[in-house]
Amino acid sequence: MPEDEPWEYSLYIPNDLRAVTISRRTLRLILTMHGLIRLVDVAELLATELISNAVLHTKGPAALRVRWSAGVLRIGAWDADPEPPPAPAGLAGSVTDEDGRGLALVRACSNLWGWQPLSRFGNRGKYVWCELSGQPGVTSRAS
Repeated sequence: MPEDEPWEYSLYIPNDLRAVTISRRTLRLILTMHGLIRLVDVAELLATELISNAVLHTKGPAALRVRWSAGVLRIGAWDADPEPPPAPAGLAGSVTDEDGRGLALVRACSNLWGWQPLSRFGNRGKYVWCELSGQPGVTSRAS
């Protein structure tokens, strides 16, 4: 499949910490099979942070969504909690801070990120997403 053709995958996961590893490995396989190995390391970090938040901070199911379109990789996590994610803390936050550093990594490592309320299959929740440019050397950030 040519790299410029759009595609999308969704992985529905239970509220189980093992889902973080499964999501990360699935993402690596997807990107490798589509010839996007150059994005794997950063994409895995971003997906790990998004899915970890969904599993650790909610009680219901979650989903990882990966979409490639027009040279942009979008990674998103849906969870069953409609509350907004915490504001990203600084990367140099307090050593004892437990919340906010993951989204600070997402903000720092992606070109763009955000969240939106979302319903899926009658369940309310939110969708937190980030984007990576598939173009080598592109580092502009619109966030």
